[in-house]
Amino acid sequence: MDGELWDLTDAAGTPIGRTHRRGDPEFPQGLFHVIAAVCVVRDDGLVLITQRAAVKDYALMWEFPAGSALTGETSRQAAVRELGEETGLRADEDALEPVGRVVEAEALLDLYVVHGLADLTLALDPDEVVDSAWVPLDEVFRRCDDGVMAGPWIKRMAILGDTLAEMVPR
Repeated sequence: MDGELWDLTDAAGTPIGRTHRRGDPEFPQGLFHVIAAVCVVRDDGLVLITQRAAVKDYALMWEFPAGSALTGETSRQAAVRELGEETGLRADEDALEPVGRVVEAEALLDLYVVHGLADLTLALDPDEVVDSAWVPLDEVFRRCDDGVMAGPWIKRMAILGDTLAEMVPR
C-alpha cells in the first residue's frame, strides 16, 4: 500500500523513534524497516506460496505471504496481519516459530513458520495475490532456481533455506 507508515529501525531491528512513509524518496541510509513473512505448513508437509498481483513489484512472481510492519507493530504482529490480509488465514503470534532474519539494503526480513492451523480455507486478496499453491518445500527451492520466485526470495532462501528445511517435515 502506498503511503503506509513504517517505523525506522537500527540494524538490530530496534525502532529509533522515526518513521518513513512508503513511496517517499530517499530512504534514510543505514536505517531499516521490518518485513515479516510466514511459511504456513500443512500437516502433510506442504507449504503455502502465493503469486503476487500483476500490479505489484515482482509481478506474478511467487513468494511466502509477507509485508512490511506498520508503525507500532512488532514483526510477529505484522506477520499475522499480512497472512490474514493476503490469504485469509488466521494464526496466533505465539504459534509463529522464527526461522531467521535477513538484512537487506533497506529492510530486515523476518521469516516465521507456522504449523497446525485449524482452518486452511484460503480467501486471497486479489489486490495482493492472484494465485496460491501448496507445494513441497523442495518446489520452493526449484522455483528459486528457475527464477519464478520474487527476486528478493532467491537471496532470502539462500540464507534461510537450510534452517527452514529443518523446520518443515518432508
